[in-house]
Amino acid sequence: MFWTSYFLAVLAIALAWPVPILLSRAQWPARSPFTAMLLWQAIALAGGLSMIGAMLVYGLEPVGDNLLSGLRALAGMVFHNAPTTELGFWHIFALSAAALLTAHLVFTLLLTYYKIQRQRRRHRELLDLLASPSSDGPGTMVLNVDSPVAYCLPGGARSVTVLSDGLMAALEPDELRAVLIHENAHLSQRHHLLLWAFAAWRQALPWLPTTRLAQESVNSLIEMLADDVALKTESKATLIRAIAIVASGSPATPAVRLAFGEPGGADGDPSQPGATGGSGSAGTTASRVSRLLSPQPPLSEPLRAAVLACCVLLLAVPTALLLVPGLLG
Repeated sequence: MFWTSYFLAVLAIALAWPVPILLSRAQWPARSPFTAMLLWQAIALAGGLSMIGAMLVYGLEPVGDNLLSGLRALAGMVFHNAPTTELGFWHIFALSAAALLTAHLVFTLLLTYYKIQRQRRRHRELLDLLASPSSDGPGTMVLNVDSPVAYCLPGGARSVTVLSDGLMAALEPDELRAVLIHENAHLSQRHHLLLWAFAAWRQALPWLPTTRLAQESVNSLIEMLADDVALKTESKATLIRAIAIVASGSPATPAVRLAFGEPGGADGDPSQPGATGGSGSAGTTASRVSRLLSPQPPLSEPLRAAVLACCVLLLAVPTALLLVPGLLG
């Protein structure tokens, strides 16, 4: 398992640094946001698997020829109080680091979920007090705020889309439809789950610049995916006008911030996605408008197939190396 551990370590480094940087700078994700989203997920999963797997394989090298046999041997040592003289200091250190990193990632994932749920409960309670139901649908509420505000608050059967009086006054009927379709697309496509996963990745490894790049890229991609849903029924000109009007009033206007904190983050932390949608960052808004003003054709079928094949390989290669003995000698 010697070469397996080093190969996994190199793969983990590549997926943690140069690959996300290159992908965040690429232009093609705007042409096929769904395909790019799958690739980001594969990079995150394969990177974590390779990082933990490299330490596990190295630590278990003296007692097994693959991960499963090594874990069985280690479990036998622990449960039978057998001596662990076969494991040197660095092997024990690697196993401890793998266990701690795994626990840290799982704990951060759960803690991020708890923080998001707490923020959403507080946000929903305040909406019940400060917002009123809209005639645009049972899942829509209106805030008495002059600034243009639009976002959605996930919550299963209690999910709502929140609009402001200022936005509804500024939008034409077709523009309002585009906004509602866009926000409802966030809910129907479960974009909040993606935001949760990448927020947890950033919280777990804040010292890694690529976690910030990944989260920013995913935030931009989900906005493009929602735009594509709106474009099925509304024109590009209508959607561009709606985006510009919503962007003219950030969700963090003083009145909204005073009442709710940041709708897009828990307690003002942008890495904690309490709500979904809204105007987004200035960079995201610029990317969306540029994409609509200068549309590019989607990736060709062969290119999309190549990206999907990369996604499969990214997940299959480290898994096979961990489970199948002797692949790298």
